[in-house]
Order: sequence, then C-alpha cells, then structure tokens
Amino acid sequence: MISEKAKTQLLIGGEWRGAENGGTYEDSNPATGAALADVAEASKSDVDAAVAAARKAFDAGKWPSMAASRRAKIVAKMAALIAERSEALALLEVRDNGKTLSTAKGEMGAIVDCYEFYAGAATKNYGETIPPPLPTYLASTLREPVGVVGAIVPWNFPLLLASWKVAPALAAGCTIVLKPAPATPLTAIELGKIALEAGVPEGVLNVVTGSTRELGQWIVEHPAIDKIAFTGSTATGKIVAATAAQTLKRVTLELGGKSPSVVFDDADLDGAVAGALYGIYYNAGQTCEARSRVLLQAGIYDRFVAAFTEKSAKLRVGNPEDPQTHVGAITMREQHEKIKSYCQIGAFEGAKAIFGGCPPSLADPFTSGLFWSPTAFEADPSHRIAREEIFGPVVTFVRFENEADAVALANDSDYGLSASVWSQNIGRANRVARAVRCGTVAINTPYAIFPGVPFGGYKQSGYGRELGIETMRSYSETKSLLTYVGEKPMDPFRV
Repeated sequence: MISEKAKTQLLIGGEWRGAENGGTYEDSNPATGAALADVAEASKSDVDAAVAAARKAFDAGKWPSMAASRRAKIVAKMAALIAERSEALALLEVRDNGKTLSTAKGEMGAIVDCYEFYAGAATKNYGETIPPPLPTYLASTLREPVGVVGAIVPWNFPLLLASWKVAPALAAGCTIVLKPAPATPLTAIELGKIALEAGVPEGVLNVVTGSTRELGQWIVEHPAIDKIAFTGSTATGKIVAATAAQTLKRVTLELGGKSPSVVFDDADLDGAVAGALYGIYYNAGQTCEARSRVLLQAGIYDRFVAAFTEKSAKLRVGNPEDPQTHVGAITMREQHEKIKSYCQIGAFEGAKAIFGGCPPSLADPFTSGLFWSPTAFEADPSHRIAREEIFGPVVTFVRFENEADAVALANDSDYGLSASVWSQNIGRANRVARAVRCGTVAINTPYAIFPGVPFGGYKQSGYGRELGIETMRSYSETKSLLTYVGEKPMDPFRV
C-alpha cells in the first residue's frame, strides 16, 4: 500500500515505470494539506505507450478470446483481494479524497460487490438465436468485446467509479487505459497492483496519472481507443462527446445532476427528514446524484424545515478519519471556492439562508483543511442555486401545492439523474416516480445505487448505463452470424 510521501509510477504493459520525462506533481490530503505522494506526471508519449500496450494486448487475443469462465475467476479474484485490503484502501481513500471513514468503508463493500457481480456477468453476455431469414439458414448473434477502453474517472468516488468501468470492461474482454482524477490518483494505482496480482495479463489494464487536462483530451482523441467511459461534469462531458465523435468512438457518459427529493404531506416525516439529510450531505454533497433540491408540499413545509434544521445541527464536520464524523473535507480548493461562490450567489438573488453558508471552525490540524458547513436555503425555483449543480453540502427547499406541481418542479431541470419520492400513498409514489424524467427514482429511501441496478441519466445527465447487466453491452459489439445449411450448393448467378 502507498505510504505517505511515496513516489508513484505509471502502469504500462504490465510494468511500473516513471513518466518518460521524469515529471511528478504533489498530491495532498485535503483535510490537512499534508503531502501524500509525488505522483508520476504522464505526458502524451506515456499515453501513447499505454494505449499501444492495451492495443497489443487486445489484438493478440489472449484476454478477449479467453474463456469467459476464466476471465470471471480473475475478476472474482480482484474482488477477493479488494475485500482483504478494504481497511487499508478505505484509509487511503480518506486521506486522498477527504471523505469520511464511514463513507469510504461503505464504498469498499460496494466495490467488492461490483467486481463479484461482473465476475458473474462475464459468462452471461449472451447472444441470441434468431428466426432465420430463409429456411436454409441459421441466424444468430454473439457479443464480442468492443476493444480498447479509455476510462476517465472523477475525484469524488475515485476507486468506486473506476471499478464501475474496469469491472464490466474486463468481464467483457476489453483492455483498458485508466486515468484517475489528478487530485485522487492513489487508489487507482493500488487497483493496478491488485489486477496484476489477480492474474490480469500484462497490458490489459494500464493506469496513467497526470495533472493536466491535455492527458484526458488525448485519451479521448486517440485513434487507437475504441470506447470512452467518462464520469464527470456535464460541461466536460459535452466536450468528450464532441471529440469522440471525430473518431466515432463508442461513448458512455455519467454526468451532472440536480436531483430532487419530493416530499408529500402524507410522508413519514421522520424518515423523510433523515433520508433527505443523508441524500444531500453524505460525501459532503460531492456526488452527482445528491438530492440537492428538497421539494416540500405546503402542508408540511414548516415542520419539515424545522426538523431538518434541528438534525443538521447534530452533524459532525471535521476529521475524516474519526468514525463519528458525518461530513468530511471538500476534495479540491477549486471546488471549495465554487461552493462559496454559490452561497454568495444565493444570498444575492434573494434566497433565504437558513443555516451554514461558511466554513466550520475547526482545531489543528484541520485549520488549513478544505471544509464547508452543511448549508440550507429557502429558494425560488428560478434561483441559480436551485437550478445549477453546486456539488457540495448545499440544499435548497422549494414549496409545492399538489402532485402536478411537484412533478412539474421535479422535471424543471436540465438534468435527469436521480430522485427520491416520499409518500405513504404507494399509488401516488409510483405515479410520481414514473412521471419524473430521470434515470433512477428511490421511493421512501435515499439509497438508489446497487450493483445489478442500472445507473445513468436522462437529458444532460448523460447517456448509457453503469452497474447493470446491460452495461456489458456497452463494452461489446454485436456480431450477426448467418450459416447456410441447405443441401444444394449456392449458385446465385446460375452461370
């Protein structure tokens, strides 16, 4: 496991090496500012080498043509190794990302589940036998791996979101160039070590780290990459899609969100308050599916806001390594400044601040860390803080009158990733769930993401799905097979 102030390397073609130019950049702990590692600063030539290694591994055929059952065993071995090292991996994620220890430990369980799920899916990427076009033919389809995958992951869930891409890509028989976010590269490096130990052949998984935007850009542009799997902001996702179109790469995009919690007046108030609190403040609000808009029916508005405010005051903000902490650090200084600016925008536009809106007062060694207090505003649906993704622990409360009003408000967004609906009227809850235009709706729960349940968005929240069995198709090509079985030889020209 990476020790503090280590010097990391790139994984290319099964070998660990420094960047070609010898460059590094410093990675630090956002909670304390302490240096964690000197990380290899890959250049375009390093990306070229990683892609060449992935291309060679794919074209040689050892991995894509390997029996699916054998690939499954290797992916399952990765799950077992991650489970064995989950404590150390969780702590590394906490120090690199700033998330709380309890959150990181929960993620490790989900990561193990992800690899186990796709280990099982490796043998179930079925083709079909289809009705023949003529009586003298057999017709079928099979699924073949799409090729070399460029996997670009963000900083909010570094190992989890890398795994959402690496696990199905490996299971399908693809080779991969994985680029972690510059701010959180350390668990991706550990994942590379685990893959080699599990038996993933050299060149099948390559890990390149770097601090420049050009690194990801070149991966998207690279003519030898067949597919891009990207998670990040909607603005960057649009650039990725436009760039990948120049080489007609397959693309899946899991992008931003401004997800609602819709709370009706017949909801279990205690459960809805607790669920909405978790839905926005877990991972310090740094999650694309955070339920950052809480839409409240008028009859319970005041009671809900009062109860939510009371519970929020009990949240512990600070030391991410303390198991009792609820809200950890903001991962990057740029994100900390963005959250601050949105709170200022909310006040300028006339939203009513209820609590928070500033960094908390913390003792050493966290005085120089990047923290933000849980924050809430009463807002108008037209306010920017109620429409734009903040990606921090900031919630807006908006009032509605009836079911039609609730659906209209929920859908009045450029995004469509997730939602929660809170009502004890199960008929109404399901009507609203069907009417809300987003990829995942959780009824009477804040939990919406599980291996085996497809996850992805409508509208500007992206396209494609992760985590489901259908995800295997996005890492596969469909090949049609037609076999002539007639007794007479074919003679179309009759000459």
